[in-house]
Amino acid sequence: MAPYVAQVPLRWTDQDIYHHVNHARAVTLLEEARVDLVFTASGIGSFAEGTLVVGLTVDYKRQVAYRPGTVRVDMTVRELRAASFTIDYALHEGPAAEDPVAIVASTRMAVVDLAAGRPRRLSEAEREYLSRWVPEPVS
Repeated sequence: MAPYVAQVPLRWTDQDIYHHVNHARAVTLLEEARVDLVFTASGIGSFAEGTLVVGLTVDYKRQVAYRPGTVRVDMTVRELRAASFTIDYALHEGPAAEDPVAIVASTRMAVVDLAAGRPRRLSEAEREYLSRWVPEPVS
């Protein structure tokens, strides 16, 4: 199973005084990739009704120099549970799979009923879609 791949554009405002992508802006790039995976590509409207980040880890492996263009973000899903799942990210320095990975991260996501203010179960359609991005076990 290949990861879900998002090409996320770098903006001039993503850079800091050192002309590399600021650490806080890197989290925004991951968010844009996640929006593509969960909201745009899925076509499943129920995700937009209440999908929240409940945990975030980020490891910066190298700087991402600012330049016009995109960065590649590979995403897989793990810990697919009744009302939550985890997205793992590998953000590359550039748009190609061969470009070095600069950031590895994960977000723990919960699906919620916002009106009721509590978690809800993943629907069958949501679970089926997310399952596409769960890596095959290594044998």
